[in-house]
Amino acid sequence: MATQAVVSESRAKMQKAVDVLQDDLKGFRGGRATPALVDHLRVDYYGSPTPLKSLATVSAPEADLLVIKPFDPASVKDIEKAIKSSDLSIAPLIEGKFIRLNIPPLSGERRKQLVQQARQAGEQAKVSIRNIRRDANKTLDKQEKDGEITEDDRDTAKKQIDDITKEFTDKIDHAVAHKSDEIIKD
Repeated sequence: MATQAVVSESRAKMQKAVDVLQDDLKGFRGGRATPALVDHLRVDYYGSPTPLKSLATVSAPEADLLVIKPFDPASVKDIEKAIKSSDLSIAPLIEGKFIRLNIPPLSGERRKQLVQQARQAGEQAKVSIRNIRRDANKTLDKQEKDGEITEDDRDTAKKQIDDITKEFTDKIDHAVAHKSDEIIKD
C-alpha cells in the first residue's frame, strides 16, 4: 500500500468517526424540540424492532412540542410503548392518530449533565482519531522497514497524517462546542 493510500484511508476513517459523533450529538437535547430526539427509538412493530422514522413522520411545530404521525394508525400504541420504555423521560399523549410529546424545559443541572455527556462523546471520537493515526503510523513504519517506501516518504506521510489528525480533532472540538452552546442557550 503506497503512502497516499494510507493517508487517504486514514482521512476516510477519521471522517467516519466525526460523522458518528455528529449523529450522536443530534440526539442530545437542547432547549428546543427536534425530531432527532426520537431518531434512535426502535419500535416493536409486528414482532421486530423497527426504527421510528420508518413508521412515522416526526415534526416540531413548536419549540417545546414534537408531533409523531404514524403511517399506520394501528402502530400508535406500539410507538407509545417504545417512547415510555425509552430514556427520554417524556410522557406521550395520544390524540387520535397522532402522538404529541410535550418537551419540558431543561433545568440548569440537566443542561450541565448534557454538556458533560457531549464532551465525553467528543473525547471518545478523539480517541478514535488518535487510534486511526497510530495504526496509520504503524503501517508506514512497517512499509519503511520492509523497504517498500523510503524514510523520507514515511516522514512526509506521517506529517500529512498528523495534519489530518489536527484537522479532524478541530472539527470535533467545533462540533462539541456548538452543541454545548446550543444546550446552554436554549
